[in-house]
Amino acid sequence: MEDTSGYRVVIADDHPLFRGALREALGRLFPQAVVVEAGAFDELQGLIERDNSGIDLVLLDLTMPGARGFSGLMYLRGQYPSIPVVVVSANEDASVIRRCIEFGASGFIPKTLAVEDMRTAIRTVLAGGTWIPPDVDLAAGTDPDTSDLVARLSSLTPQQMRVLMMLSEGLLNKQIAHELSVSEATVKAHVSAILQKLGVESRTQAVIAASKIELVNLAGQSAPG
Repeated sequence: MEDTSGYRVVIADDHPLFRGALREALGRLFPQAVVVEAGAFDELQGLIERDNSGIDLVLLDLTMPGARGFSGLMYLRGQYPSIPVVVVSANEDASVIRRCIEFGASGFIPKTLAVEDMRTAIRTVLAGGTWIPPDVDLAAGTDPDTSDLVARLSSLTPQQMRVLMMLSEGLLNKQIAHELSVSEATVKAHVSAILQKLGVESRTQAVIAASKIELVNLAGQSAPG
């Protein structure tokens, strides 16, 4: 059996029961691994900021407080590119899985995955590979408009993505400046850059553009409207 004594894994999910189940599964798979938990995205950010060099893997739920759609995944990949991120989600739609890989995830684990398959997935990623469910075709086409928006969102810097996440939560420039410990002028500059990169004219349009990815790919059959 491989040496897992040095592995440090973060489970980021807002459901305590699922975190507990995943922790138990990880404990059976990798008894020597150190597992820490985060129930919100800002909590996850704090954990990584304190110990980013010691984290070997993040297991990330896409829908948790502080992250909208793929914004959390995009932020982590931009800010901490050396840390592998595996999305663990109840949404098994192929388009969601493809988007996760496009945005830099090292794998996608459905929450319904059997423990034995989860072992294979995590071992593959820790060895430097990528793992997705075998029945998913990453080469399948998507509509051009969505692909263009994905590319535009991917061009945002980590800080710009963080600002867009806060805009999506309805925060004002003053509030964002306080949260990020920067000046309002800096926030305004970030907002201007976001508008330019997304090809929109207002912060409202920017939020709508970002939410299209969430509604199309995450809400699935239950998408409102």
